[in-house]
Amino acid sequence: MLTSSKARMYGFVVSFLAIPVALYVVFVIGPYAQAFYISLTNWRGISANPQFIGFENFTRLFDDEVFWAAVRHHALLLLAMPLITIAIALFFSFLLNLGGGSRGGRMTGVFGSKLYRVVYFFPQVLAVAVVGVLFQAIYRPDGTGVINGLLGLVGIGPVGWLIEPDLALWSIMGVIIWQSVGFYVVLFSAGMAAVPKDVFEAAALDGAGRFRLFFSITLPLIWDTIQVGWVYLGIAAFDCFALVQVLSVDRGGPDNSTTVLPLEIWRTAFTFSKFGYASAMGVALFFLTITFAALSLRVTRRERIEL
Repeated sequence: MLTSSKARMYGFVVSFLAIPVALYVVFVIGPYAQAFYISLTNWRGISANPQFIGFENFTRLFDDEVFWAAVRHHALLLLAMPLITIAIALFFSFLLNLGGGSRGGRMTGVFGSKLYRVVYFFPQVLAVAVVGVLFQAIYRPDGTGVINGLLGLVGIGPVGWLIEPDLALWSIMGVIIWQSVGFYVVLFSAGMAAVPKDVFEAAALDGAGRFRLFFSITLPLIWDTIQVGWVYLGIAAFDCFALVQVLSVDRGGPDNSTTVLPLEIWRTAFTFSKFGYASAMGVALFFLTITFAALSLRVTRRERIEL
């Protein structure tokens, strides 16, 4: 009787999961496997029978200066973007949830925190293309640009935010951070809301100031949420395709100073019709992303244990 009930239970689970798993295999695993195969060929998007060339495409990557320039840009994005975004989002989240101090025996946010939540999250609801077009006007290099117009009022000449190689990537990174902060404010606010308020109130009664309350109480208790945000931002740092394409000069310029791997994959495949080589770049990007996620989870888990 027990065996029969277990069989029925397993049969129900299998029938329930069969369709989702089949869809995942067809639409996720299948394209990945196809990309791995194409990366081993010289397919140009036309022939029905591409020539198998083994690891030749991957060998070419080692001598591709544009590829390595894109990898360096991803390294810079991985280093700066998560740190800046998480720092700003944590600061705003703390102010919105605990920055008002203790009022009536309970911890509250700063005055107007409900309005600020909407304001901070607003960039997240804008389409990426809309954000790109908006900042094209803001970064315009002549006096009609918003930033250069304001700088002109104080006698500072126009700055080529998107046309100077040393500034272009940082300017685009600023846009990415601006759009991302709102989501992580909501994420970290949810993490703080899940912590019992009694913990913060007890610390405040014991004389803990806002600085001590933030670093000694808040950060350790929402570390799991910060870890999730770090991984999300790291994966986002390996993307950036849409904003780089819209904002950069000549799609990755000037002089490849803003190019990223997704943009190079798109250009290689659809501009130069080198689908095999583009797939090799995609495979490299896949392993870079997986490696980052695995290392981030391992490192942050160790740090959490030390806390």
